[in-house]
This record gives sequence, C-alpha cells and structure tokens, in this order.
Amino acid sequence: MPVGPDGWFAAGRPIKVDGGIRARGQRGSLGAQWWSRRFVDLLESLCDGGRLARGRAYARQGQVRDFTVGPGLVEGRVQGSRPQPYHVAIRIEAYGDRVWAALRDALAARAGYRAALLAGEMPHEIVDVFAAAGAPLFPDALEMACSCPDPGWPCKHLSAVLYLLAEAFDDDPFLVLAWRGRDRDTLLAALRGEPAPGGTDPAGPHPGDPGPGPAGAAVPEPPVDVDAFYGGPVSVARLRERVTVASAAPPELLLRVLEAPPVRVRHIPLVDILRPAYRAIPPPG
Repeated sequence: MPVGPDGWFAAGRPIKVDGGIRARGQRGSLGAQWWSRRFVDLLESLCDGGRLARGRAYARQGQVRDFTVGPGLVEGRVQGSRPQPYHVAIRIEAYGDRVWAALRDALAARAGYRAALLAGEMPHEIVDVFAAAGAPLFPDALEMACSCPDPGWPCKHLSAVLYLLAEAFDDDPFLVLAWRGRDRDTLLAALRGEPAPGGTDPAGPHPGDPGPGPAGAAVPEPPVDVDAFYGGPVSVARLRERVTVASAAPPELLLRVLEAPPVRVRHIPLVDILRPAYRAIPPPG
C-alpha cells in the first residue's frame, strides 16, 4: 500500500457499507452525556488528533459494520478500501469478583447512588466510588489492535469504533460498567440483594449475611409466645408515633421533577453538579 507524504498509508476511497452503524453526531464533538464525554476527552488526550479526525469521519459515514462490548474487550469490524473488513480490538482491565464485591457494597451503602443506578442513571459521583476502591471507572490507557496494515496508533478504523463506543455509552451507561466486567442485570440484582441471573451472586455474600447451615438442616421455628401475641410488646402510643412520621422526600427531588437545563460545566451537566449540593442541605427543624 502506498505511503503518503505525511508518513501515513494513502488508502483509497472506502467501500460504502449498507446498514453500517452511523454516528448520530454529524457535526462537532461526539458524546452527549458526561460519562461519554469523559471517555472522548480521554481519547483526545491520548491519541493523535489527525487520526482521530479520520476515524470520526469513518464513524459518520457508517463504515463500522458492527461492534460488541464485553468484559475487558470491545471488538468490531470496519469496512475500509479493501473487500475484507478490518477487525479491531480494544482492551482494558476487567475487574474480578473481589473488586466488584467491594464496589457493590460501596454503591449499596449510598442510597442516592443505588437509587440512581436502579433507575438507569449514572451519578457523577460514581467516579469517586471507583477511585476509592482502587479501581478507576475510566481507563488511563487502552490496548488496541487492528488487522489493517497501518502501523499508526490509532488507525482510523480503531478511532471510528472508539467514537461509536462513546455514543453507545450515551444510550446505555451500563456499557461502561460491562466493559469493566459487570453487566447491567448482574449489577442491579446485586444492588437489590437478589441472586444474579443464573442463580448465583458473583459479587459474593453481603456483609452480615448468615452463613450457610449444614446441608439439609431444617431452619428451626421461633417459639410461639401467646402472651406477647395478644398483648403486644409495642405500646399503642409508639405505634401512633410511627404512623404520624412522614417519609422524608429526597433533597434533590426538585431536580428530578424539573426539566434539566441544557447547561454544562466542563462537559458535566449542571444537574449532576447541583445534586450533591442539594443532598448536603440539612433537613428543616
């Protein structure tokens, strides 16, 4: 393949793909949510701008045939100027069960984070939770390979998949976590305290859970206290107090109800920045 004056391979016009994955953002930067913008910022800090621009053009032309996201690995096929599509692979560290058990406990201990994830949202503070566990959410390096002959890093085929990956993160923030080794259903089941799909909890038992008894052992029934059943250990006054206590609304309820303003600070939505401040406001009285 001929080499151009800039030292890059002078490829011909790429073969048009029918049904290829086309980037939605046809102008400007790709990635709308804070987590996908964070990933794009990482790419632009690590990679050559010219090569990324070529990959961005490929993504917008629909040259990526398909790609998949799995634990630690993104694979895809990109159509270039040759009939056979090029195979790309992008690898990061996928965390094991021990790390995910610690992350699960840390996320479950914060009601706001747990509620946001169960609602399909990615709270901005989750980055700090991962960092505190010694397991960064976003990688600081990428191991990438492509079957094309271009020795540059990254080639336009890799860049195209990376940009489409950022858009996929927009649609489903749980893909970021799946790339790190835990898919959506398994993580949400762990946060709910349910067995993971398949009948086991890969994150391990929750702290304080009773250990398993002997195989086949029956669980003893508690003794029946007839006097306590009819008399009741709790006074009527105590019950009345419990009924009259109103459940406190989350402090950031107003942010959830109102339409989010289209304002960003360093690619982070203003709502994500205000949410911790609302939570820090002490309750009245």
